[in-house]
Amino acid sequence: MKNLKSSKAALVFKYFEEISKIPRGSKNEKEISDYLMKFAKGLGLDVTQDKALNIIIRKPASKGYENAPTVILQGHMDMVCEKNKGTEHDFEKDPIKLVIKDDDIYADGTTLGADNGIAVAYAMAVLADDTIEHPAIEVLITTDEETGMSGAQALSKDDIKGKVLLNLDSEEEGYLLVSCAGGIRAKSSIRLQKEPLNNEKLFNVVVKGLKGGHSGSEIHLGRGNANKIMGRTLNELASELDFNLVSINGGAKDNAIPREADAIIAIDRSKEEFLISKVKALSEIIKLELQETDSEVTLIVEEYTDKVSEKLTKDCTDKIVDLLYLYPNGISTMSASIEGLVESSNNIGVVSTGDKEVEFHSAVRSSVTTLKEDIVNRIGVLTKVVGGEFEVHAPYPAWEYNKESKIRELCKDVYKKMYGKDAVVYALHAGVECGLFEERLGKLDMISFGPDIRDAHTPQEHLSISSTERVWEYLLEVLKEINNKY
Repeated sequence: MKNLKSSKAALVFKYFEEISKIPRGSKNEKEISDYLMKFAKGLGLDVTQDKALNIIIRKPASKGYENAPTVILQGHMDMVCEKNKGTEHDFEKDPIKLVIKDDDIYADGTTLGADNGIAVAYAMAVLADDTIEHPAIEVLITTDEETGMSGAQALSKDDIKGKVLLNLDSEEEGYLLVSCAGGIRAKSSIRLQKEPLNNEKLFNVVVKGLKGGHSGSEIHLGRGNANKIMGRTLNELASELDFNLVSINGGAKDNAIPREADAIIAIDRSKEEFLISKVKALSEIIKLELQETDSEVTLIVEEYTDKVSEKLTKDCTDKIVDLLYLYPNGISTMSASIEGLVESSNNIGVVSTGDKEVEFHSAVRSSVTTLKEDIVNRIGVLTKVVGGEFEVHAPYPAWEYNKESKIRELCKDVYKKMYGKDAVVYALHAGVECGLFEERLGKLDMISFGPDIRDAHTPQEHLSISSTERVWEYLLEVLKEINNKY
């Protein structure tokens, strides 16, 4: 990152590099939260760390901005932790290794954490630079945004005074987010029933080579879901081949489209060639179907040689395969009022085999509460039909469009003045914390924007350097103009 020292956003890149050294996966934010506390105290600023480890840092208005409204600069400190197979990285302790390729910053085989570390870096740079013109600032950095938004849910309105909020958790420059979907996490589970292996041979059926992606903002791209492909594969096999599951696993996060999945199965030794040829044929079919979105997808069969003494019963195997094959996934409805907007969806992000059960974790999203409830009900009924257990958790509300937003009009005007063209004002199917902020803090005038971040929630995630610089200049101009527009 030393090559960016002459950048107009050098301070932003400096802090982004610093926080990249600190592990900050969701629910592992104590170290980064404490770091931000120390950072604020080092600047002599008022800072609060609440019970959820959220950080609120307050900076007084610069000269001449004392009468402007207090502005909340907001982002989240946690990141999605994904890595490529074969990448040695412990997200509990290892720093993210940053790599610059042309105009982009990548990580070395892991997610980058620009979602949403870049917001943290922007906020830190605003706090540290006393030459910036700005109204009173409240920097709000939340925890656990990626796995349930429990940080935002724990906020107290006594800690936040501002009524104008700039959320810096968007991923496309020139786009101003003004509304987003609500969501909920769903979990289905099937109890394991086991029996001894006989003389069967074990094989690992593997789905890999998918791009994955963000289950909200990229669900409309039609990318393959490794768990659903595995469900389809096992269902196809079951029509012609007698097998028992030993285990099944796929995906890492319920809000990330899974890129890989594997299932260990036990079959009669005489059926090995049939299994290999059947999976090869399915691989070609799926590759053809996904040639425009996931051209590298492949299904393979590997002999499994680790010692195993038990397999799942045929009844248990059938329940798991049936549930996975029928599990709702992808777009459910499109908005009739906003062209191109996904209205409701589900992503089955994680399938995992534990000691006692197989769990199916998914992220349900919708801008219409009743449609969200309908998807949840369908999953619940399906789970019940196959004899499983079902529960939901971590609900968060939609962020509804504000027709009277002053900050939206200000941001539009600033963008037009700086770039000579109109910003795109849009709604998003992905969830941001703004809906919860209004629920917890009262009525707020909010908008969300950010630099270009591509392939978030995957090891291919990358951040545009030039876009980060432009959005930094844009943020400073927005802060400056608040004094004139309010």
